[in-house]
Amino acid sequence: MTHIYNFSAGPAVLPKEVLTQAAAEMLDWHGSGMSVMEMSHRGPEFMSIYKAAERDLRELLAVPDNYKILFMQGGGLSQNALVPLNLLGHKPAGATIDFIYTGSWSAKSIKEAGKYANVNIAASSTTSVPPQSEWRLTPGAAYLHMCTNETIDGVEYDFDGGVPAARQDVLFVADMSSHILSRVIDVSKYGVIFAGAQKNIGPAGVTIVIIRDDLLGQALPACPSAFDFKLVADNESMYNTPPTYGIYIAGLVFQWLKAQGGVAEMERRAKAKAALLYAALDLDDFYQNRVAPANRSRMNVPFYLKDESRNEAFLAGAKARGLLQLKGHKSVGGMRASIYNAMPIEGVQALVDYLNEFAGR
Repeated sequence: MTHIYNFSAGPAVLPKEVLTQAAAEMLDWHGSGMSVMEMSHRGPEFMSIYKAAERDLRELLAVPDNYKILFMQGGGLSQNALVPLNLLGHKPAGATIDFIYTGSWSAKSIKEAGKYANVNIAASSTTSVPPQSEWRLTPGAAYLHMCTNETIDGVEYDFDGGVPAARQDVLFVADMSSHILSRVIDVSKYGVIFAGAQKNIGPAGVTIVIIRDDLLGQALPACPSAFDFKLVADNESMYNTPPTYGIYIAGLVFQWLKAQGGVAEMERRAKAKAALLYAALDLDDFYQNRVAPANRSRMNVPFYLKDESRNEAFLAGAKARGLLQLKGHKSVGGMRASIYNAMPIEGVQALVDYLNEFAGR
């Protein structure tokens, strides 16, 4: 049987060890006589799962004590809507939110924020991250929103280990959905970090919010109670029934990450996998990556064939070799290989071998 490597951008590949453990525990979790799917979210069994997941994520990202970690429903788009709802309640009418526009997810967040505030695009590029010296920020803006890794466009921040230089007068809010846990970050430089789980954390349907304590309790009156970050935090993510099975899988992924050596080891592997893949794409002009080398994503690698009439043949050949989900997003076309933490370097090497074969090298 052909070995399968899943390059989907999300929902994405999960570690085989996690899937194996989940399968073994499906009918009876730790002798409880219940599947995790059947547990009360406030019962002692599930609360032990939740607390372990929260503790392990805090350890993996070195989250300071003055930050809360929330496990919520939805995906990246829902959090793009919930962040302005939760941060504008103490701001005057007509407040402005600054954005760094670097691609498709920046555009989605701008659209959502525009329902509640004025929007200022402080800098813009879809092939690189504009230097901080070029950001034209609004004095007194409610916050600055950035998507630190564009899943569709393949643009990733690379300031100071992946985080922009902190500024006392600017509140940084970051969508880290598609590269969280793949590189060491300094959480204290941000007011809010959020991420959909379905890339590097677990199955679709779970979102993670990491928020500084002093930013809680600032929701607009129109914010639904189930999505008010303060209510969620005060109730340990149990104010509304959470996505229990997704949190359980996320917790298994956190345990797997710790066993592999943590985030620093994931970053080392990510650099090696990305370097291997980009080297093959850059070998000649048969393939093209259009992102500035300094801002090429280590997680999501979009590329194009010079002769795009061969796209379907490329995808068919890849599928025959067990290389799945390589078609690019419909909004940009081409190809895309997502090489998240759970993708082994053997999978990237198999893709590189096929790239070379298809190019006739």
